[in-house]
Formats: sequence, C-alpha cells, structure tokens
Amino acid sequence: MAANSGAFARGVAACHRTRRAHVAHRPDHEDVMLGFRRLPALLLAVLALLFAGTSCATRTPSPAPAAPVEDPAAAFPAQITIEGQEPVTLPQQPKQIVSLSPTATESLYAIGAGEQVKATDQFSTFPPYAPRTDLNGLAGDAAVVAGHDPDLVIAPEGAGELVEGLHELEIPVLITPAAASLDEAYEQIETLGQATGHSRQAHDVTRRMRDDINKIVADTPKPPEPLSYFHEVSPDFYTATSQSFVGGVYGLFGLTNIADEAGGADNDFPQLSQERIVQADPDLIFLSDVKCCGVSPQSTADRPGWDTLTAVRENRVVALDDDVASRWGPRVVDLVRAVSDTITRTQRP
Repeated sequence: MAANSGAFARGVAACHRTRRAHVAHRPDHEDVMLGFRRLPALLLAVLALLFAGTSCATRTPSPAPAAPVEDPAAAFPAQITIEGQEPVTLPQQPKQIVSLSPTATESLYAIGAGEQVKATDQFSTFPPYAPRTDLNGLAGDAAVVAGHDPDLVIAPEGAGELVEGLHELEIPVLITPAAASLDEAYEQIETLGQATGHSRQAHDVTRRMRDDINKIVADTPKPPEPLSYFHEVSPDFYTATSQSFVGGVYGLFGLTNIADEAGGADNDFPQLSQERIVQADPDLIFLSDVKCCGVSPQSTADRPGWDTLTAVRENRVVALDDDVASRWGPRVVDLVRAVSDTITRTQRP
C-alpha cells in the first residue's frame, strides 16, 4: 500500500500544471434563452402582486415567494474549453453522466447535478449514495464505460487510452486536471456547473467556499512565532510542497513547509528521508495516509527518533481524512477547518 501511495503522489505531481478553464457559449443563443428565462419570472412576479392585492382585501395569508425560475437546458448547446485540451461540445444538457474522478463526483452532487450521475468510479467514496462501480479512470476500458450509456464522461488527467477509446465511440469526455490552487478548484467546480446545466448552483457553492474559508482563516489566532509543518502523503515519506494544492491551503495560515527545499519546479510531491524530517523537527505533522495505510499519531511516535520531534512531544500530530486532504472539491473547507483547529490548539496553555 505504501508503494501505491508513493506512486499516487508521483502521479499527482505530474498532473499539477497551471491551467485556466473557461466555458464558451453561443452568445446569440444565450441572449435569446435568457429572455425566455426572464419571461416566466416576470409573469410570476405579476401574479404574485395581484395575489398580494387580493390577500390584503380578504386578509388571507400571503403565499410564499416564488422560487427563481431556471431552465438548465437553455444553456445548451455549449462548448466547454479547458486550456491545453480540445474543446468539448455538448449539444444538450447531459442526463447520463459517468464520473471517473472522485473530486468531480463530490462537486457534481454539491452543485445539484447528482441525479444526472449514473455511474462513478471505484474511488468515488463521497457522497456515500453515489452509484459506485468498479470502474477505474486511469485503467478503464472504453467499452465498459460506454456500457453505462453516458452522454458525458468526466475523467481525470492521465486517462489517455480511455479518453481515446471514448472519442472513437463519439462519447463526449471532459478531463478535469488536478487543481494547483484554490482558484483553479473554484474554476473547475464552475466549469462542471456549466457542463451540467447548474451554473447558478456551482457559483453559489464556490461563493460559500470562499466566504467560509476566508472567515476560518480570519478567525484563526496567529501564533507568536511561525510554525513549521510536515504533510505526510504516504508512510514512505512522500510529502507535498507549498507549490501543491494542499500546500496552498497551509499557506493560508502562514505555515512553513519543511519540504520546500526538497521540491523543485516540477516536483510538488517529493520524498523525504526520515533523517531529514527528524533534523527539520516540524512543529506540526499532518497525516493524510490514515485510511489508506493505517498510519496514526501513535504509530508515528513509535518510529525511530520521532519521539524527539516537537510535533510528537507536544501532541500536534493530526490524523486527517485521506479523501478530504487529497481532493480539491467542496470539502476543502473541512481541510481548512482542520488546519485552523490545530493552530488554535497550539495557542492554548
């Protein structure tokens, strides 16, 4: 398992390149459909006013405000463009989505596109009611995926052969690369919203994420001295630098990453030696290999020389949720909160 985790870290590092995604719609079509969307809203408003006038006369209870009217299908046809990839044209709103990316699966349900998801990969563990299968986005067979009759497949970066096979079958595929920053994570969620007809909900999700994260960071007490940390990806000491997505989360709090000198321009997930970690003596240790590999604060304390580390002696070894710590979806707020709680505890006597 440790080897698998190391391979995962190296694979993620290879995928981390800056990208900016945007969605292009046909302006004329969008303008026309916007008018149609506004018409029922206007009629409802007029009816509401008439009903309100009647209500005043008869002193009967007023109705609840009308819900905003939205026609997701009106946003199509749409052309989804992610930098570095061929544009994906969607003639109509997808109704049969296969998600082979755990992060995308979480995002799809968060933005209200869950009912359109007909199958997910074996690693899509959240939400628990997502339709998991034994599909594997990185080692899948196009014919097997096609057997779910998708009108849109969402795949992770690195699914090259699978994507080629789906293209031959003329099945639209949207590739969602690993985000390198919170801004890229927000862009990807909103891109999924555009691709599924849930733009408004996706925007609401990212707005709440921004607000929640900003508040958590602002409310976190600042330590008198900068704190250093080690983020463990796997028991063989693969870690993440400040240039990675998760490193950016720690950077919100001004923490110092002991792995930064070991990384490089193309290596956001280096492997450290045990001696180097002991020598760096981090103030905080975050474990993201708990569920996958059975690592715990106690087992780290039992490693040779680790009982001397400040993080171990001060009880500052934190067991994270592996999935939350490795995905760039809406639950990144939970990761930010976990880091905040840890820093807050260090300020208590």
